[in-house]
Amino acid sequence: MKLWRPVGRNELDKIEASGMREFPPRLPEQPIFYPVLTFEYAEKIARDWNSVRQNHDHVGYVVAFEINDSYAARFPVQIAGGSECKELWVPADELGAFNKHIIGKIEVVARYDKGKRVHST
Repeated sequence: MKLWRPVGRNELDKIEASGMREFPPRLPEQPIFYPVLTFEYAEKIARDWNSVRQNHDHVGYVVAFEINDSYAARFPVQIAGGSECKELWVPADELGAFNKHIIGKIEVVARYDKGKRVHST
């Protein structure tokens, strides 16, 4: 299953430090890790939320990755707003196991600076 995740610079730094192989642990106030099911939804968050916020240095990224289908099926799809806002909700304490099911590397597929797309693959 292909999934996407909107991230800020800080989270991307930690992903890069792992060799683009895993997502960093969640912060105590973040009980859920939520990759999303479509590029469009990830793009909306990265562009309209992350890239316009000072705490993200006005930059947002979309990363993409593959995960084992049978493992991903453990996490029911959640709707977070409209019908196009589909996420997997992975409990924070299961993120280590989730990372082990990532196939290949996590890839940066888009970058947004102050709401404008400056990179995509």
